Amino acid sequence: MADMTYTINTPAGQTVDRKLYLVYGNTGTYADPKWHVIGKRVEDSSAENDWSDESKTDILGDTYSTMKTPITTQSFDPCEIDSGDEYQAKLIQLAVVDLDAHALANQDLLRVHLYLTDEQGNAFAERYPSSMVKPTSLGGAGGGSLTMPVDVTFGGKREVGTAAATDSGVEFTKGA
Repeated sequence: MADMTYTINTPAGQTVDRKLYLVYGNTGTYADPKWHVIGKRVEDSSAENDWSDESKTDILGDTYSTMKTPITTQSFDPCEIDSGDEYQAKLIQLAVVDLDAHALANQDLLRVHLYLTDEQGNAFAERYPSSMVKPTSLGGAGGGSLTMPVDVTFGGKREVGTAAATDSGVEFTKGA
């Protein structure tokens, strides 16, 4: 997969539509995933990379910098409660009913970059099978909707591959 080249699939001069970067949560099993997009009704959500960068100047006056593989986080706020959102229903069960911190810290997530495609037109995707999905609050303004914002930290052994739309949502194919 490291040798695979992906290109931005929009015409030159045209910006990429935000809806072409999506995050999915798995309500099935690792072997038989059922992916559901995260972020319905969320107006702004961006992935943030912490590269743990460090710079130092040696005794000769030369500066050197280092970075580590990034820790990637993303917030989804507000997430309005919707009975039709299967992944959100799973999170409510884990966070509100069960208070299961261990399960919330071990979620299977898929990042799909629909704007990046290989020579066959397949979208680049990353699977993080041990991610943390942390509900940060539950509530909202009076007269408004009940919300449960979540912060995500992508984790576990990163798997890269491709994703394709199917009748039931999205299918991830792990690369070689």
